[in-house]
Amino acid sequence: MGRLDEESASPGDKSAPLNYGDNNVFSSDRGELSDDRFRHTRRGLKSRHAQMIALGGTIGTGLFVGSGQTLALGGPAFILGCYILVSFLVYCIVTAIAEVAAYLPTKGCSMNLFGHRYVSSSVGFALGWLYVWSLGILVPYEITAATLTIEYWKPDVPKAVWITIMLVIVIGLNLLAVSVYGETEFWFAGIKIIMIMGLLLLSVILFWGGGPSHDRLGFRYWKKPGAANTYLGNGDRGRFLALLKTLVLSSFPFAFAPEMLVGTGGEMKSPRINFPIASGRYFYRLMIFYVGSVLAIGVICPSNDPRLTSGGTGAGASPFVIGIRDAGIQALDSVINAGIIISAWSSANSFLYLSSRSLYGLALSGSAPSLFKTCSARGVPYWAVSASSLFAALAYLNLGSSSAEVFNWMVNIVNTSAFISWICCAIIYIRFRKAIRAQGVTELPYHSNLQPWGAWLALVAFTFLTLINGFDVFWPQRWSASRFLTAYIGLPVFVTIFVAHRIYAWRDPWARDPREVDLVTGLREVLEDEEAAPPTVYKHWWQYWRVIFE
Repeated sequence: MGRLDEESASPGDKSAPLNYGDNNVFSSDRGELSDDRFRHTRRGLKSRHAQMIALGGTIGTGLFVGSGQTLALGGPAFILGCYILVSFLVYCIVTAIAEVAAYLPTKGCSMNLFGHRYVSSSVGFALGWLYVWSLGILVPYEITAATLTIEYWKPDVPKAVWITIMLVIVIGLNLLAVSVYGETEFWFAGIKIIMIMGLLLLSVILFWGGGPSHDRLGFRYWKKPGAANTYLGNGDRGRFLALLKTLVLSSFPFAFAPEMLVGTGGEMKSPRINFPIASGRYFYRLMIFYVGSVLAIGVICPSNDPRLTSGGTGAGASPFVIGIRDAGIQALDSVINAGIIISAWSSANSFLYLSSRSLYGLALSGSAPSLFKTCSARGVPYWAVSASSLFAALAYLNLGSSSAEVFNWMVNIVNTSAFISWICCAIIYIRFRKAIRAQGVTELPYHSNLQPWGAWLALVAFTFLTLINGFDVFWPQRWSASRFLTAYIGLPVFVTIFVAHRIYAWRDPWARDPREVDLVTGLREVLEDEEAAPPTVYKHWWQYWRVIFE
């Protein structure tokens, strides 16, 4: 059996003619995707824009600075192994949700919209609001990180001025046409990637003794202080606990990276062609930028260096800067510091984009006020962007010490959001796969050989990581109520939202019948928007480096 055709098939009965009636009348299963009373978002993002937003948007302070704390806790061997494992698990999620998104990348393309469509209205509702507030809070978090990084140079300008400047630019870019936003973010992310490539090259040079002192580092720091550290104990027990904690901390730099790729689908040109390309190349990018970076810092920086945990703000605690300083290279720390500011700025830009598009998707599925479906003539959901931008004002809380403590509590709520999101992504894919098999759909734009086992593996792994996220708080020397809430409050918040919606929508099924899932609505529009692109031909071997950016 072939692909469901929108002209001749309907959900659950492929022999019946399709008749959804007036576009202004909606069913709870389909939400309001076909509502023609509102303008829609436009497909203004090219493939290179979407892929760089997905990859570059999550390369921020977590990788450049936060990796130092992880290195100090686990050591070079543990951080490398954990990054490889998490990269594989994230790739399992990427290939799963790329298969879901490539089939029906409708307007408002987001995982919460797919959750509403393929699983249940409650899953879509809870996941959508999880994205709105989690990503919304991450915007001021990244702006604050950039502001603290500027303090590295000890300027006389008040922090409030820097916060205001960055917020105005980030919000302004999100209110412009998506093509302008995409082009800007492409160059933001490109600068970060060029910086990473330069740091990786520099690490190789220092490895072989090409620095000013000509001191050949090799794997010196893998021998002394050692490849693996201990945590909360000694011997094998301490090393095992260090491995678990390193695994949890290693997941943070990857947070919401797959979802960013899907979030661009509703405004991406030819998404059925570009999603498979983006998914296939994502693995190489994870290996080069994330795994390559932690391998580099394990070579140039010892894990017992006290500056990793007390190096101050910005680049002061970056393992890259510490290694470069130890090598005797002058002035480069300021260059890296500038790169970290751009990284945080770019991440805030992408988080606001995804938060606003999640709110837009909630409105399309009937889980948020219709006001947030309103788009400008250029296809920008300006009310959704404006509402998501309100979280940005929380950046000013860091101007006072007591207020900063309140803000940190709000950020801590986000800690488990990425794990919960990836668990939901795996469930959405599994239900989507059941639906296409039940309805006999065999022609899909994309399918990975990792699936469906990759989704099941990721589901189990991220459930485990959610449960052990704060395991160390149960040790007597680490216990406190604040640490416990910091580690686990995100889970009951999500469950509360889900249960509250289940009570409200008690007539809805817990999970949609696979035979009745709507695999048709919007398909004709998506197919009509597709633009066939000629295959890229590389005439020389050295041209293949372009797959990193294209």
